[in-house]
Amino acid sequence: MKALILVGALLLSGPVSAAQLDLQLGQNSRTWQTEDLLTHPQLQVITVKNDVAYKKDMVYRAVPLTALLTGVKPGDHLQAVALDGFAAELAAAPLLNDKGARAWLAIEDPAHPWPPLAADKPSAGPFYLVWTDPQAGNISPEQWPFEVASIKRMTPVAERFPALLPDPALKIDDPVNQGFALFQKNCLACHRLNGAGDAQFGPDLNIPYNPTEYLGMDFLKLYIRNPQDLRQWPQAKMPAFSEAVLPDADLQMLMAYLQHMAGRKIKP
Repeated sequence: MKALILVGALLLSGPVSAAQLDLQLGQNSRTWQTEDLLTHPQLQVITVKNDVAYKKDMVYRAVPLTALLTGVKPGDHLQAVALDGFAAELAAAPLLNDKGARAWLAIEDPAHPWPPLAADKPSAGPFYLVWTDPQAGNISPEQWPFEVASIKRMTPVAERFPALLPDPALKIDDPVNQGFALFQKNCLACHRLNGAGDAQFGPDLNIPYNPTEYLGMDFLKLYIRNPQDLRQWPQAKMPAFSEAVLPDADLQMLMAYLQHMAGRKIKP
């Protein structure tokens, strides 16, 4: 595996405790403690409108993520893994932006802990990747990992998991291939397909059955737009994907990829 960026998050029972941020960037490696990040020279107080995790406006003490990703280049690929197994696949380029949609590492202060995400749930801390002006970059809910445990520089998804690949005979600009790119951005954080992927959060989307095999396309679209419109249950975790983050044309390509992969099952 290539050089890693590890973000260690230590959650203890009881009061919120300080955590450690261990950045492994080859020659640029550095270990940060919570208190060091809270005195970082680029620390700012930011307001996040309609926060994905809390469903309301939130105020955080945060450092621009680009200030911590020393040596990371726009063409690199990163993976953020949360304590619950959520594994967000992230292109580095948007994380390095200093204009438009901008990524921040929000740091939970043990002296002023964030509210719990729900009853009997922890907060989004100790580290939470948040965005300001996310609509400028079509940032999806899967690009907001909270309770972050690690961020790693990885080889691209297609190289790590060939079982996810569409038919190689398809042209680069085929809607199925475009849907594969959207799958990586919006689905792979929670789901595997053909047993491939690092997520531990949601079910496999092809084994034993692909959702296109038991849901009509209209119902699948309804489900992706807002799962609670099709199946309501209190512990549901899948977010809604609005047209603002997943336009209809993109959703059609995503579903085209899923339908295509129903014919390319590879049992893990």
